[in-house]
Amino acid sequence: MSAPNPAAAVSGPVPAAAPAEPATMPGHRVTLGVDRPMRLDSGAELGPFEVAYQTYGALNADRSNAILICHALTGDHYVLDQHPVTGKPGWWEMLVGPGKPVDTDRYFVICSNVIGGCMGSTGPKETDPATGEPYGLGFPVITIGDMVRAQKLLVEHLGIDQLFCVIGGSMGGMQVLQWAVAYPESVFAAVPIATAARHSAQNIAFHEVGRQAIMADPDWAGGNYLLEGTRPHRGLAVARMAAHITYLSEPALHRKFGRNLQNRQTVTYGFDADFQVESYLRHQGITFVERFDANSYLYITRAMDYFDLAADYGGGTLSNAFRKDGKGTPVRFCLASFSSDWLFPTSESRAIVHALNAVAANVSFVEIRTDKGHDSFLLDEPEFHQVIRGFLDGCAEHRGLTRPSRP
Repeated sequence: MSAPNPAAAVSGPVPAAAPAEPATMPGHRVTLGVDRPMRLDSGAELGPFEVAYQTYGALNADRSNAILICHALTGDHYVLDQHPVTGKPGWWEMLVGPGKPVDTDRYFVICSNVIGGCMGSTGPKETDPATGEPYGLGFPVITIGDMVRAQKLLVEHLGIDQLFCVIGGSMGGMQVLQWAVAYPESVFAAVPIATAARHSAQNIAFHEVGRQAIMADPDWAGGNYLLEGTRPHRGLAVARMAAHITYLSEPALHRKFGRNLQNRQTVTYGFDADFQVESYLRHQGITFVERFDANSYLYITRAMDYFDLAADYGGGTLSNAFRKDGKGTPVRFCLASFSSDWLFPTSESRAIVHALNAVAANVSFVEIRTDKGHDSFLLDEPEFHQVIRGFLDGCAEHRGLTRPSRP
C-alpha cells in the first residue's frame, strides 16, 4: 500500500517506459540457504538466496529489544531512509524513529524486503544461478509462510533468539500472524494491523484483475520481458490503479477530489483525464512502475491469496491455529483496524480476536475511527500512534527494557 498524495497533473496515457532502478541499492544484504536450501510450501527448494534489509537503533546486550517490521504488498525495507528509486521519505517515518511510537532509541528495528520482492531480495527478476538468466516465471511460487521462513533465517543470522515484537499492516499483518502461529516461542508480542487471517474472495478477485492486466500487456512477453528488453509498464500501471482504489475510502476520495475537473473549466468530451481523480490514479500508476517489478507483483499477490491460517494450521478452525501442545499461544497481541477500511474490514480483526479469546490469549483490540480507508496505518492518525506507543511501552516495562532518557 502507499500513502495517498495530492492529485498530480497527469492527463496523458500511461507511458510505455520508466527510469531504470539504480544498479546497487543501499542497505544490507545477506545470503541465506547456502548450506541447506529453504524448503517452500510448494515443495520446491530455494537456495542460496539473498535478503535485503535495513536496521535502525542498537541491539542491546541481551538481544531482547529487537522489533521486526513486516512491509505491505508494494512496500520494502526502506522504513525510514529516503527511497533510492523514488527519492521519497521512508514509508513509516511517522511511526518509527527516535522518540516515536516505535522508538529507535529504545528498540533495534529490522525490516527486510520479502523474498519474491524486487528491492534486493531474491525474486523473479533476479538471476537464476542454474541458468544465468532472470528467473522470470521460473521462480517458485511463494507463500506468506515462505516469506516468514526467510525472515526467521535472517533473525537467526543476526543472533536473535526471540523478537520483542513483530509489527506490520495489511500483507505485513499477515506476516505478523504467521510469525505468531509458526514461531510462537520466538515472538514476545505481535501487532497485526488492518489485516485478516485469510484472504477474502473479494480481495482475491481484485488481485486477479491486476494480474490479468499485467499478463494482457504484450510487453509482458509471457513473463520473459527482461530477456526481451521490454517492460509491461501499461499493464502494471493499470494493476496499481485498480488496487489503489481499494486502499482508500469513498469519503476520502470525495473529500480529496469530488467531481472536480483537472486543470480545465469544462469537460473535453473525450477520454483524457477530465477529472482530478482520474489524473490522481494515472499518477499512481506512472510512479509505481518506476520502482516495482511486474512479475514480483504477480508472485506477491498470489502469496496473499493463498494465506489461510485456519486451513493451514487449525484444521479449519482459526482458534486451533493459536494452540500449541494443547495450550494457548504465549504471544501478547494488539490488533488494530480502521472503521472505513473495506479491503480488510474490522470484522476480519474481530474474528482473530475471538479466536485468540477462545484460547485465553493475552489480546487487546482497537478500531480507529477514521474516513481515510485501508491506508490509514501509513498516515497521520494520532490515536493509532498512541495505541502502538502504549502497547509497546507496556510490553517493554514488562520485559524491563530501559526507557531512553531525553533532554
